[in-house]
Amino acid sequence: MSTTFKRVIEDFTCGHCGVLVKGNGYTSHCPKCLWSKHVDNNPGDRAATCHGLMSPVGVEQEGQEYKLLHRCAKCGIVKRNKVVPEDDFDEVLKVAKAKA
Repeated sequence: MSTTFKRVIEDFTCGHCGVLVKGNGYTSHCPKCLWSKHVDNNPGDRAATCHGLMSPVGVEQEGQEYKLLHRCAKCGIVKRNKVVPEDDFDEVLKVAKAKA
């Protein structure tokens, strides 16, 4: 199993809130509600067979970057994804406060 990042540019409809998300090849979650979908085993590989929705369950700071923690509602795996400027920062704060 390769751990090499594979950039895949694709748009998607959020499985949680229904927003159409324009992908840029690094887009891992909905910028409105912050939910994700379990599609990768390694970033960009689209090899996961689970396809469960992943709820934002926490926020971590790593140097100057913030990471969202997503937990899959189907299999329970937890993945970390970068918070990006397009993300609704009020939603990021809600996730951080809920975890605190």
